[in-house]
Amino acid sequence: MAIVTISRGTYSGGKQLAELLAERLGYRCLSREELLTGVAEKYGVGDDTLSAALHYKPDFLEGTKLGKIHYIAFVRAALCREVRSNEVVYHGQGGHLLLTGVPHILRVRVIADVEFRIKAAMDRHHVNREETIELIKKVDRDRALWMLSIYQTDWQDASRCDLVIDLEHMSIDSACELLVHAVGGPRLETTPESQQIMDDLVLSSDIRERIAAYSWKDTEERIEDYEVKITSDKGIVDINGKTSSQQEIDRIIKIAGENPGVREIRSHMLIRTMGPTYETR
Repeated sequence: MAIVTISRGTYSGGKQLAELLAERLGYRCLSREELLTGVAEKYGVGDDTLSAALHYKPDFLEGTKLGKIHYIAFVRAALCREVRSNEVVYHGQGGHLLLTGVPHILRVRVIADVEFRIKAAMDRHHVNREETIELIKKVDRDRALWMLSIYQTDWQDASRCDLVIDLEHMSIDSACELLVHAVGGPRLETTPESQQIMDDLVLSSDIRERIAAYSWKDTEERIEDYEVKITSDKGIVDINGKTSSQQEIDRIIKIAGENPGVREIRSHMLIRTMGPTYETR
């Protein structure tokens, strides 16, 4: 059992490849759009905000409830829950960056020549060549800004992927056969150790999501969480970062302790001050 993430350019054929691969493997196919729709429904984010989050640079988020850091917290937690039991093909931006450190994930990037993408876009939207070229340029520009703003990385950087597939030179069916073979290899076998890494990522992302949700409260329970980082190792949870008060630190520790699977909490939190910062235990 494994997890496959496919990052793709617009009209590159990545969506079709993901769907075919999931069918061949008997896996579930999950898109970024489906994932974000679930997040939007859970946290009451409006359709207009969600639509913008799907397509544009996320600076607009900073003036709304769905701040950039909360977007990452909510989406990572949702994705981790969806793939925890493995046997999932996820396609969309950032999946390979959100699921870092898990050994039984195959990270694939799908690319295609500009002419391939132009033809695919023209076939889908029935527009002329000039309009299609402008559309692809705009989507690529927005996607590059999005990835740089959210993940501080170049969206075309393939160094964090295991495989790069160019669908200009390989059919979707042949690419699918290649990936089926790769998924069946010993490196992607789920072991107790690799599943523990996945479980720890689920736990830490779930805690971070719950802390982020408290940042929306309009009561004294509100937490300024922009510098809070959560990690877990076999259920031992480390909390790092800064907040405005000891009361916020206490609330964060309490939230973390309410999660099933937490064996121990180690706080390294600092109180944010105008002068030196002090660690609290």
